[in-house]
This record gives sequence, C-alpha cells and structure tokens, in this order.
Amino acid sequence: MVDRSEDERTASGSLKLARGARVLIIESPYYADINRQLLESAQAVLAQNGCRADRVTVAGALEIPQALAAAVTAGTIGAEGTLYDGAIALGCVIRGETAHYDIVCNNANHWLMETAIRYSIPLGNAILTVDTREQALARAAGGAPSGKGGDAARACLGMIALKQHFAETSA
Repeated sequence: MVDRSEDERTASGSLKLARGARVLIIESPYYADINRQLLESAQAVLAQNGCRADRVTVAGALEIPQALAAAVTAGTIGAEGTLYDGAIALGCVIRGETAHYDIVCNNANHWLMETAIRYSIPLGNAILTVDTREQALARAAGGAPSGKGGDAARACLGMIALKQHFAETSA
C-alpha cells in the first residue's frame, strides 16, 4: 500500500489532479448532441485545473484507439517531453438490433486500454456504451462537470499526477 502524505491528498481524500497539463481529446461526434455535452463536461474540469487541450475528431468509436496510436507513432504522446501529458476519449455507442454494438464496444475499449497501458499514457475514457439514448443523455449530464466527460477528465488528470509522482519518486 502506498503511504501518502496529507499534502498529496485533496479534500475528498483522493489523489490530487494534475494542474497545467496539456491533454489530447479524441472525440467521435457520431451522436453530436451527446458528444457536445461530454466535451463541455471534460473542458470544464480541464479549465478548473488550468489545463490546455487540443481536439481531434474521428468518425466513430472504433477510430478513437487508432487516433491514439497515431499520436504515439507521431511522437506527440506516450513518452517524457512529448506534446501531450495525457488523453481523453469521448464518444457514444447505443445498442442497436445487431451484434455490431458488442463488436464496437469491446474493440474500442480493448484497444484504447491496450494502447494506453503499452505506452503508459494517462487516459480518461468517456466512450459511453449504453442501451438507450436516454441513458446516454443522463450520463452526459447536460455538459455539467459531474458528467462522464468530466469524470474522464478527472481520471486523466489523476493518472497524469500519479505518473508524475512515480517519476519524481524514482529520480
């Protein structure tokens, strides 16, 4: 178990979020209104923490891990001194009548995590995988920081802070 000093904790007892980070947001606006809310939610949390973000847009959820891998290949994320400290994935997949939903959800999430783990990329994942549009709208939360986009931003910033902590500890 990690022993954390009091100054390493926030008021809620969780690890601090990174401040001033630069984050890559990869979004799929297949459901534009839902994605807009996810984006607003993520941007609100990033702004609260003094972070900057750049956005790239891809066609669908399956392309999000490909975009992250392309950023690694280009040398913009995944190593010390690269342009981005972490990434946030935003998208939505709503169950339909075929197995396509399962294929998209499983592969998008698997390859996103595979890439993040392989290259030690702090990642926040807000690819919603829901049965109905109503479920997606509830999770997007009207763009409020409490929505899943904000949760993904907090996860990303928390992982950036943790990665920085480990780098400082090993130095």
